[in-house]
Amino acid sequence: MTPRELRRPFPVTRRGFVLLAIAALGIVGFIALDLSFNGLVPHGGGVQIAREFFGAALSPALDYEAEFVPEGAPPFLLRALDAVRRTLVFAASGMSLALVGGLVLGFLASSGSGSLTIQLIARIVIAGARSVHELLWAIIFLAAFGLNTASAVVAIAIPFAGVLAKIFSELLDEAPDDAAYALRSAGVSRLRAFLFGRFPAAIPDMAAYSFYRFECAVRSSAVLGFFGFETLGYYIKASFENLHYREVWTFLYALIGVVLIFEYWSSALRKRFAA
Repeated sequence: MTPRELRRPFPVTRRGFVLLAIAALGIVGFIALDLSFNGLVPHGGGVQIAREFFGAALSPALDYEAEFVPEGAPPFLLRALDAVRRTLVFAASGMSLALVGGLVLGFLASSGSGSLTIQLIARIVIAGARSVHELLWAIIFLAAFGLNTASAVVAIAIPFAGVLAKIFSELLDEAPDDAAYALRSAGVSRLRAFLFGRFPAAIPDMAAYSFYRFECAVRSSAVLGFFGFETLGYYIKASFENLHYREVWTFLYALIGVVLIFEYWSSALRKRFAA
């Protein structure tokens, strides 16, 4: 037997090293931040508030909890449905812009652009767009333009376009290139060979990921309500501040229901596209 055959295999694999590194970083983080789970234990009146809040989950509101309801206010459930509608409108509008930006930047960042300079610039733009969370974009736009719907839509569109572009560029580069190679061999230009050869092969995976990102956009749209936009988050915040916990759970259940419906719908569409 050769010395290599007699040598015992190292007990820790590369995957094991990665797991050990993650565990070590976690320990360092706990020590550096001086984390303590005692801070998660409710104290004083916190126990009563937590009991009332979670107890309200068993009996969500079907009508306003406030004693005095402004004249002309719509029925409570209609207001909840309108909040759902506005949440979906914000999400769909933001995703529409994000898809356009994601497709353009994704193509420019992929090998199909044919220019290393263009690829580098596109990847820098993509990194900048997706590095800033939509909540921070919302704060920036609110400070600059005030509370308007365009601010909320663009705040969702910018980071989502960056994420979509990154994934789209990777999917385009990893798509089978047999058809593109055949077109190039037939004398077709590099750009046309990419668009008609490689791009169609990547469309199913790109569509599947876009459906998933729309689910994320719905949640982000709801969270933007905490900044004053009249989505589900706006009414959740208002009801919680007024201690109307049953109303909070009605809006939360509406959000959960919307996410589950779109998750089921997008899952069915992803299977159809991937088939």
